[in-house]
Amino acid sequence: MSLVTGTPEERQSVLRTLTSPRLLKTEVLAGLVVALALIPEAIAFSIIAGVDPRLGLFASFTMAVTIAFVGGRPAMISAATGAVALVIAPLVASHGVDYFIASVLLGGALQIVLALAGVARLMRFIPRSVMVGFVNALAILIFMSQMPELVGVPWLVYPMAAVGLLIVFGLPRLTNAVPAPLVAIVVLTLFAVVARAGVPDVGDKGELPESLPTLFFPDVPLTAETLGIIFPFALSLALVGLLESLMTAKLVDDVTDTHSDKTRESWGQGVANIVTGFFGGMGGCAMIGQTMINVKASGARTRISTFLAGAFLLILVVSLGDVVALIPMAALVAVMIFVAIVTFDWHSVRPATLRRMPKSETAVMLATVVVTVWTHNLAIGVGVGVLTAMVMFARRVARFVTVERKVIGGGEEAFARYTVDGELFFASSNDLSTQFEYTEDPRHVVIDLGSSHLWDASTIAALDAIQEKYRRMDKDVKIVGLNEASTLMRTRLAGKLNAGGH
Repeated sequence: MSLVTGTPEERQSVLRTLTSPRLLKTEVLAGLVVALALIPEAIAFSIIAGVDPRLGLFASFTMAVTIAFVGGRPAMISAATGAVALVIAPLVASHGVDYFIASVLLGGALQIVLALAGVARLMRFIPRSVMVGFVNALAILIFMSQMPELVGVPWLVYPMAAVGLLIVFGLPRLTNAVPAPLVAIVVLTLFAVVARAGVPDVGDKGELPESLPTLFFPDVPLTAETLGIIFPFALSLALVGLLESLMTAKLVDDVTDTHSDKTRESWGQGVANIVTGFFGGMGGCAMIGQTMINVKASGARTRISTFLAGAFLLILVVSLGDVVALIPMAALVAVMIFVAIVTFDWHSVRPATLRRMPKSETAVMLATVVVTVWTHNLAIGVGVGVLTAMVMFARRVARFVTVERKVIGGGEEAFARYTVDGELFFASSNDLSTQFEYTEDPRHVVIDLGSSHLWDASTIAALDAIQEKYRRMDKDVKIVGLNEASTLMRTRLAGKLNAGGH
């Protein structure tokens, strides 16, 4: 083990990094690259939300700096995001910026409440196929978001973007001393200035702020009517922000081979949004693109890079705005296309992988990708993916239930013994009643559930229906073999699920 790099867990130590010039340089340069990449993104998201670009830039500064201290995932970048801009934009159009900021504050408070309620534990119910779909969909969305920058632009943009891609992909093969994205940005900026290239630059995206953010209190009446207006938007912000942040945190866990505190990350996002709101920011959440620049492209691992990304952002736009405005968009497009390519899980779409993977898993992944890309809404895409996974799982498990019939003895002593094997729940028990030979069976019937488990009320209702059919034929039914949990459920619900039950 190298004394310089250490284990993945040791590499996340802020104190250790501060005492290592090599590691500290990596964090500082990573923060600078992320800050440069954040500027046009924050401006673009502000435009989507219908607010002044300063709200997006201030949000990116306050989110990054705050989450560096309170977040649960080191090296993850939180800032103004398109997901938040999309869900909250209608409120700006209908009620203005003050209501918009009030919803950001309430959204942050809701995130803290959800965190304390244990929302992070729900991550265990998101299957791997949904996670792969989430990653692939975001890679596609990152790539698609750069396409407008390559349409209707001077021809010189294309060779510049190609050179940028060559640098970010090729330089790491020669040296990792300086992050390749930073080199690409500097080289292409110098070329654009010296050659007077006349290509679109950051300055074309919007006016950069010339002063520090100040405390802001939204001018809205504190009434139930105001709450009714902002609550739906605040709840959407809270849910979308937490979902994107927790899934990005899980992705970074995998990339860095470390574990993060998802509950802390959840309430940390809430705190960051509240701080952002009080400084007039538009709110946000974790950003997978900038996080991948920080972690994968630049090699950062600690909270230092997250803090410096926010600090550098503020310094760049306030003190060096004229210089930042000269950065050609071609350089940032090259960096973001690189991020999209390295983020996409190419292994998941290889023919060999698809042949080995169960069709249901592939269907879940594709459903997540298609819906996320189609709606541009992560929450909807992941929700559809999880729902698809549940349906596929239920269908697969339902097929494993078998019913075997055996008639034992003869005459008055004869009885039919049914052995049911498998998990009984709504998907597998709905057609359970069709697997019994009601008219053919002798007067006595035994249903052995020793190899089964009763999971829900649908199963109890199905057993009640089976017993009722036999009762109408004057036949006696005995259910045996139930385990303790199934016995308790049946005792509590049997005979009480039909319209006349009590």
